[in-house]
Amino acid sequence: MTGTRYLVHGVFWDGPAPVPGQPDGGLPPVLRVQDPGGNFTDLTLDAGTRLGFRINGEGKSCLGHHKVHGPADRDHVVCPTRGPAVKGSQCERCFVLDDSRLIHDFHRSGRVPPGLRAYLMQPHWLYIATFAGGACKVGTASHLRKWNRLAEQGAVVARYIAHADDGRVVRILEDMITRDAGVPQQVRSAAKAAALVSPAAAAELDALNGRLAGESRALLSRTGGEGFKVVDERWIRPALSAGACTQAARHAYPHDLGSGAHGFRIDSLSGSVALAALDASGLEFVVNLGHLKARVIEFGDHGSDVPAVQELLF
Repeated sequence: MTGTRYLVHGVFWDGPAPVPGQPDGGLPPVLRVQDPGGNFTDLTLDAGTRLGFRINGEGKSCLGHHKVHGPADRDHVVCPTRGPAVKGSQCERCFVLDDSRLIHDFHRSGRVPPGLRAYLMQPHWLYIATFAGGACKVGTASHLRKWNRLAEQGAVVARYIAHADDGRVVRILEDMITRDAGVPQQVRSAAKAAALVSPAAAAELDALNGRLAGESRALLSRTGGEGFKVVDERWIRPALSAGACTQAARHAYPHDLGSGAHGFRIDSLSGSVALAALDASGLEFVVNLGHLKARVIEFGDHGSDVPAVQELLF
């Protein structure tokens, strides 16, 4: 892979859900990259993986768009201009053409292409997720991505609170939990990464999540609506995330992932945020690999400069 320029699409947890009592089951997460010919490569991000790369160029490039044909059927369309990203990780044209941008308004407008409608009309789950610093959110996941969505978001603890017949019903319930219980629908990626520098105690996070999930279930039970059932099911966190979520001494990664050369060993991974060791430093750093999304990189035998400990403390 050395010498080839790759466009980073992000960190993906595509494996099957772990079974109870065996959280290390399933497949490890991957860093998905695309070569100039449009072909994808998945680089495994398991414990002990060494990741060395150099940022090529400035800014972010368009990742293209998706056409959804059904619950498990979608096409990725390469951006024809390979131009700069101006809306998140897309150019203006690909943003407009992307089916996924219509998902969040489906329960209000109902206007979506047939393939996306087929995807949205499959069963969905409603959950309450809690992150390392105590921030919480309510969210939805399709049945096929029930476990994976929470793994990719980097939850420390989460509970499913409802099973809905389709994506329209589940988004109505999501809005109700936000409106009546005050639980937001988003937690910023930067906040998740910052919280992993000094995670809260596991018992504290579990108690907070359990309380919010219980209050939300009670609210759902009082609605009397149709098309869903209230559930009480705990999400199983992947074993690879345990180290990142444990209280320990670590530091924020001191370098900008938007430029330069970087290299480190991944010891743990929560969502897109790695707990990593720099060569010969004896220290652990929190690295938000989400910052690589839509950037062009070249893999190689690179290493990150190790800052003086005094610089980290002040």
